[in-house]
Amino acid sequence: MSPMSVLTRDEAQTRARLLDVHRYEIALDLTRGDETFDSRTVIRFSVGGDQKAADTFVELKPAELRSATLDGHPLDPETLAENRLPLNGLTAGEHELRIDASMRYSRTGEGMHRFTDPTDGETYVYTQLFMDDVQRVFAAFDQPDLKAVFDLTVRAPEGWSVLANGITTRQDDGTWRAAATPLISTYLVAVAAGPWHSVHTEHRGLPFGIHCRRSLAPHLDTDADELFEITRQCFDRYHEKFDEPYPFDSYDQAFVPEFNAGAMENPGLVTFRDEFVYRSAVTDTQRQTRAMVVAHEMAHMWFGDLVTLRWWDDIWLNESFAEYMGYQTLTEATRFTDTWTDFGVTRKAWGYDADQRPSTHPVAPEAVDDTASALLNFDGISYAKGASALRQLVAWLGEKDFLAGINNHFARHRFGNATLADFIDSLADATDRDVHAWADAWLRTTGVDTLTPHLTRSDDGTCSLTVGHDGSRPHHIAVGLYDQTVRDGDGDGLALRERLALDIPQTAPQPLGKRPALILVNDGDLTYAKVRFDSESFETVRDALSGLPDPLTRAVVWNALRDAVRDGDLPAGAYLETARAHLPHETDLALVEGVLAFAAGHVTDRYLPASTPAPGEHAGTVLDRAAALATLSALCRDLIRRTEDGSHSGLRLIAVRHFIDSAAHPDTIAAWLAEGTVPGGPELDPELRWRILARLAVLGAVDETAIAAELAHDPSATGREGAARCRAALPDADTKRRAWEAMFATDELSNYLFTATAQGFWQPEQADLVEEYVDRYWTDAPAVAARRGPAIATAAGRWAFPRFAVDADTLRRGEQCLREADLVPALHRKIADELDDLARALRIREV
Repeated sequence: MSPMSVLTRDEAQTRARLLDVHRYEIALDLTRGDETFDSRTVIRFSVGGDQKAADTFVELKPAELRSATLDGHPLDPETLAENRLPLNGLTAGEHELRIDASMRYSRTGEGMHRFTDPTDGETYVYTQLFMDDVQRVFAAFDQPDLKAVFDLTVRAPEGWSVLANGITTRQDDGTWRAAATPLISTYLVAVAAGPWHSVHTEHRGLPFGIHCRRSLAPHLDTDADELFEITRQCFDRYHEKFDEPYPFDSYDQAFVPEFNAGAMENPGLVTFRDEFVYRSAVTDTQRQTRAMVVAHEMAHMWFGDLVTLRWWDDIWLNESFAEYMGYQTLTEATRFTDTWTDFGVTRKAWGYDADQRPSTHPVAPEAVDDTASALLNFDGISYAKGASALRQLVAWLGEKDFLAGINNHFARHRFGNATLADFIDSLADATDRDVHAWADAWLRTTGVDTLTPHLTRSDDGTCSLTVGHDGSRPHHIAVGLYDQTVRDGDGDGLALRERLALDIPQTAPQPLGKRPALILVNDGDLTYAKVRFDSESFETVRDALSGLPDPLTRAVVWNALRDAVRDGDLPAGAYLETARAHLPHETDLALVEGVLAFAAGHVTDRYLPASTPAPGEHAGTVLDRAAALATLSALCRDLIRRTEDGSHSGLRLIAVRHFIDSAAHPDTIAAWLAEGTVPGGPELDPELRWRILARLAVLGAVDETAIAAELAHDPSATGREGAARCRAALPDADTKRRAWEAMFATDELSNYLFTATAQGFWQPEQADLVEEYVDRYWTDAPAVAARRGPAIATAAGRWAFPRFAVDADTLRRGEQCLREADLVPALHRKIADELDDLARALRIREV
């Protein structure tokens, strides 16, 4: 089979000028066996103008192209090359293309993914057609601005049900027919088939459904009321915000296995990764995250589905809008009222990190030449930075004018396509502010601005503030002034004296009166910028951070400390000491999880040396990794003791998880596993059992027999992934060799099993054991990425990269790979980003 080619923007623009696509009639037969399915497509389209003989192509990646006819005339299947079937000599007027093909199922979450549940042997299939994977399922003019009506029928095995964009009904002949869609883009077509467990309701006359594998039915049923409540609340809130009503005939949410993304906004049939159907205990922050994804995907029904980007350079229009609306709507309409804290400490950090790498790009890039390049822009910039920019825009513009502009946009482009220029014009018509200049400053530039407070003292003891601005963007911010207080028996507290509104750059210094103990720039986190402290404020933060009254304020401070570590301005060990001092007093779950995740995954595992340098050597920090693990363990023990009364189950669960992950000795967690519970709770559910087993595997305290026994106890898909992770983590040369071969020498692992194996393989404790594989990575990863496509390429770059080999030789070999190897774009981007993080870790070790 020839490799898939990518679609260029020039090709898409040429084809869009030529064609008007009216309708697809798609018939899928899912009863043809385990490897392939049949796909028959009729495309009705017209050629405009007075064309005498124009040429174009249709995309298709079949296992076998059985036949193709254009206007009743057969086309030669042998002309199919690089997933393109030429359509030559097209004249002006109406045309009909018919394709009959056999298509391959996928094991990588791309195209038509097929999964057999190891729990009960039931099989499920679903589509993920995003970007350019439509051609893996049916023939199409695969670009977002050639919208059409889609009429779908599916033949499925007996006992299956079929979900699609429109309401589906089973016909007398056993096939399923979906109601025809309105005009939508090809990548938004969706099918999910299998013996689903389904729960149905109705809201405002519209059918709502949630669906999952049968083996997850009890867990979905437990959360069905919560999921429907969140769905209804978001649905109603969007109808208060948007003039345009929900544009499709139903709203189904399917939780599907081995899904690569968090979710996909298919009109009327949103697909989610089925980890959101919780088998084990979760924190309220995890429930909030799931609710945010529900809100995010529903926002796409308007921004993305009703109005769709014209080309992939405007992907931020989809994702930034949905990201912003998801968090904001959740805050306004549901019980989750502190969502911006979670955004600040998790999502925003993702954006800051991405925006400081060489691969950074504007929120709205001007040059996205092809689909392969576009796929790389699904990152922290398009999501988190873009949402932060929109939040700043709302703060500057006002929500009333912002929503008026959004509704202008929907009205002008409903069921059509639009560009950044269209969006900005719609906003500009709703306000007197210069939105075009704002867009140039915020959406067409790269990098993170830095805001630093500078104080000038007067003879009368008062002071004034000037905010130093390293960067070019205007900012509308709040500056919090905090005075020291005494908390009852709990150390120093801080009380808000005043929150000042400032526009940056300033026109004049801002009088403050008496100097506050803490001056916090960007209090409330309304803008996107790194924040620094003056020296007195920094000492206040070190002493009294946990005494700040608002969790969003504390998130801004923790982010500032995180940035200072990454920029080499704060020793990594000092961050750990601050966490040790203040996290035991923290009540916000998102903050505890976010700080512990950075302290463990970055500070402990990458920024600190494995051992303290001998006297006379240059010491990277005052701590080594062993001391950091001890600090984290002690911190988590404090949190566990604090929650013994059962009043903070979520906080206790976070502490237990991180205690397991930081255990340097097996005794305590092995006893938990043997007893099936943590003393005082919680009892060990499957997630905690596999987590303990994985850590014991790293420490060499279990063997294959124990892993096999646990898998027999939990033979689910999640259990199978847990076993793969544990086996790859065993400190045994033969086991490491088998894990490496499974990832790189064969193509049998699904996307999830590949990821689980990679997660287990590299461990900081096993540097000597896996040293030989660091060098092998630079040849084996490019090969598997080229063979298996973007999803596995991304996994190989993200999870299989030797991220714990923090040394100059790894950096040198990686840079050589980037220069000399023929890397697919997805892997090139991941390796480039990982190497930049590696170089940063080496610099931090010098602090």
